[in-house]
Amino acid sequence: MIADQLILNTKKEKTSFKKDKNSERPIRSIAKAISWRVVGTLDTLVISYFFVDEVMVAASIASADFITKMILYFFHERIWNKIGWGK
Repeated sequence: MIADQLILNTKKEKTSFKKDKNSERPIRSIAKAISWRVVGTLDTLVISYFFVDEVMVAASIASADFITKMILYFFHERIWNKIGWGK
């Protein structure tokens, strides 16, 4: 599959950088960040509760995890959206 894309499929129409850089709007990155963080936070909550055996401590850990990782994910997505490699 990779060889096909790199070697055999050379007639594929090329797009401009301007078109590629706008391929995903920031609102989509925000929605993806929130949905992924809900899944990740539930995971963190369960694992934290398993180790500390206190709901409030586990919820505090999960809350901090939710906020920081959602922000990091958003910027990670925006940076990758500007990179043309693999599009």
